[in-house]
Amino acid sequence: MLVHARLNVPADLTPRVRDLLLDQEWATNLTLVEGASLEPEGDLIECDLARELAGEVLDRLVELGLGERGGIVLTTPSGTPFAAAQRLEAAAPSHPDDAVMWDSVEATATAGSVPTVSFHVFLVLAVALASIAVITDSSVLVVGAMVVGPEFSAVAAVSAGVVLGRSALIWRSLRLLVLSFGFAVGVVAVLALVARATGLVVAADVTAPRPNTGFIWHPDAWSFIVALLAGAAGALALAIQKTATMVGVFISVTTVPAAGNLALGLAVWERGEMLGSIEQLGANIGGMILSGSVLLALMRWRWAELSAFSEKVFGSQSASVL
Repeated sequence: MLVHARLNVPADLTPRVRDLLLDQEWATNLTLVEGASLEPEGDLIECDLARELAGEVLDRLVELGLGERGGIVLTTPSGTPFAAAQRLEAAAPSHPDDAVMWDSVEATATAGSVPTVSFHVFLVLAVALASIAVITDSSVLVVGAMVVGPEFSAVAAVSAGVVLGRSALIWRSLRLLVLSFGFAVGVVAVLALVARATGLVVAADVTAPRPNTGFIWHPDAWSFIVALLAGAAGALALAIQKTATMVGVFISVTTVPAAGNLALGLAVWERGEMLGSIEQLGANIGGMILSGSVLLALMRWRWAELSAFSEKVFGSQSASVL
């Protein structure tokens, strides 16, 4: 898999950018159109890079000043059916599926820390679904609420902020988690009060034994272990951009279900339900942040060497295609 780079380069930087890319054995399809960039004014350079080393090339472009004075846009082509692409992948260490571009990780984490309207709406809907799951004792609805919940983007952003040393990102993400969950729980609690006033919900719906959903407010050691594993899996998926894996993370931890149970506990003022839900919510978010931070730190420290070593042990998939 290649990464396509489109660079808007000020004319005085063009020779250095061009020479940098020409010197890379993992770059191909290098194109220079002088004077093509109108804003910022300068030249347009495009090339294809081996994904494994695109991050390294990007860092060097930023060191040249292109990040401040020009433009850098990376895209992933849907297909590269030409021989040079295969040679490029064979020349680069490790496998493209294991490549980590830390600038992309930071960009994704930053996007996940923004308090958008859609984030809050999704979380309110997820917590509402979770509260209905509690009332009906439906494990199917619990899973549905987990999938709808958007909170892992903010959790992953905290972990990325810790590893990348971005304190502003950490606090912005933590604030989003606290305020968004507080808002969602408050909205659903008010709705539950309305439902209780109309007779649609009674206290027994919350306090009665619930064999299928009682686990969401009874935290134990396994709850924390699951949170650790899910956080590590989510951090890995974030780093290597495996978004499909995120679904498994969403339905592994009971953050949103615990919030739904908390909202109902507030509505019927059941102290045990509230405390258990808060403990479950805190354990899950804390465990995911902890394991996500540890895994990203290990990846930043030794992931490139581990990926290159795996290519030597198991052979290069790119080379086998030739």
